[in-house]
Amino acid sequence: MLPASAIALGVLAALLAWPVPAALARAAWPRRDPLVALVCWQAIGLAGGLSIIGALLVHGLAPWGHSLPEAWWHWVSRQPAQEAVRGDHWVAQTLAAVLAVELLGVLVLSGVRTARTRRRHRALLELVVRPGVATPAAETLLLDHPAPVAFCIPGVRPLLVLSSGMVDELDGAQVEAVVAHERAHLAEHHHLLLLPFVAWRAALPVLPAADRAHDAVRDLVEMRADDVALRSLSGPDPRRTLAAAIVAVAAGAGGQLPDGALAVTGGAVAVRVRRLLAPAAPLPAAGRWAALTCALALLLLPTLLLVLPALVQL
Repeated sequence: MLPASAIALGVLAALLAWPVPAALARAAWPRRDPLVALVCWQAIGLAGGLSIIGALLVHGLAPWGHSLPEAWWHWVSRQPAQEAVRGDHWVAQTLAAVLAVELLGVLVLSGVRTARTRRRHRALLELVVRPGVATPAAETLLLDHPAPVAFCIPGVRPLLVLSSGMVDELDGAQVEAVVAHERAHLAEHHHLLLLPFVAWRAALPVLPAADRAHDAVRDLVEMRADDVALRSLSGPDPRRTLAAAIVAVAAGAGGQLPDGALAVTGGAVAVRVRRLLAPAAPLPAAGRWAALTCALALLLLPTLLLVLPALVQL
């Protein structure tokens, strides 16, 4: 049973490494429901990592037993293999260990580096910012800068920073829209949704799907923040207000943002503006449940393939 499981896991890993992410990145429906699409991307990342590591591990331990728990126990207890052990079995074991350590290590390292960078930027900003003036949120901090800039730095003590240039250039409703967008990033912890894909891209830079996944998740996070912001905005046309604010800030901000920050100008600005001004119909309930069911199936399938031989033996 183990060789068949290894083949099935390998096929699943190959699908999740290229065609599935490519299809999801090209699909139009994620723009209609960014939250559901983000769940699907997280499922693809988790299932893909589990599949490739599981395929290598199952193949590497196949000579020691007919199921993964049995083979693992025989291997760690140094019992003799039940079948001939070839070089490819040792190679698969080594690759599984290296890949697992690399993926987890890069994830932890990326998290530590990002947190350190944010703490450093936060410490520097606290020296030059002052309480917001003429902004709708008392906790907003104001940075003396002529260009329209707005960003938030997540963390234990998050900062939401607006530039004086933005407050001067945008009207009150537009400033409120920008602040609502940044608050959405902080409230929903969007930086945590991005972190696994930052690590994936760093760990597997030669894999085109890693770049595609990172860019797609970054865009969806911004669209989700737009949607959450719209719920709290008043006025006759909040969509146009937010779109105008995004365009104004994008035109003047340039690349003047600290590393690790989330900004209203993040993602594909033109796509977001078109989405706000010409919104598509929301994803129907059947479509939402179908996407969530597929995400759940992606998470369960590699797990089932890993434990299926043991279940068959019972």
